[in-house]
Amino acid sequence: MKINAEVFFKEAYKILDELKETQMEKIKEASYILTESISRDGVIHIFGSGHSKAFAMELVYRAGGLVPMHRVTLDDLALKGDLSAEDLLDPQIERDPENAHKLWNLYEIHPQDAFIIVSNSGRNGTIVEFASMVKEKNMPLIVVTSIAHSKDTVSRHNSGKKLYELGDVVIDNCGPKGDALIPVEGLRMKACSISSITGAFIAQGLTAETINNFKEKGVTPPVFISANVDGGDQHNDALRAKYEGRI
Repeated sequence: MKINAEVFFKEAYKILDELKETQMEKIKEASYILTESISRDGVIHIFGSGHSKAFAMELVYRAGGLVPMHRVTLDDLALKGDLSAEDLLDPQIERDPENAHKLWNLYEIHPQDAFIIVSNSGRNGTIVEFASMVKEKNMPLIVVTSIAHSKDTVSRHNSGKKLYELGDVVIDNCGPKGDALIPVEGLRMKACSISSITGAFIAQGLTAETINNFKEKGVTPPVFISANVDGGDQHNDALRAKYEGRI
């Protein structure tokens, strides 16, 4: 297959069409979990390692996004915990289940909170352990993953489980095994990954459906406006004050 930007756009649109056709009901189902949690003054904790961090960035403190969104990140093991900046460069960091417990203890988590955990492969120890902790505490869990990739790999968690086996709602990002879409002629590889793109669509779809749920109840949802418009800081600070220390 030829590789250029036009080919990538064509292949990406195919995946986005598949996402719309197959995952919309899952996105709506997940939005009800978010609505329920936020209605009870809960916070939504979003955890993704590696490039899946982009999913949390799409939702946390984002113009047009919901306020009570909190990013869980391995970076906090150095910023708030006892690891060094150099430790964060070790690729094994997302494979160690113990890091899930260290992360959990860094945050203020309430019983009415909910979780979104994102991993394309869904196989690494920290992610699976963190998801297991969420379920042990009977808290709602939305999972975003590549089912094709996850089902064709071996778990790195000692339970043998993968992320998609733990979610209350599992949203498939519809990406292929390995994430990349386009075979490169003459090379044993593919290029141009898709999970961050479908992840952004899923994240904003969850935002739209959750806001719609609130509007149907006649409730004004807590939504940020851009900090770069006049009055943005005042509006956003007033909304964030309710969740001080939690987001």
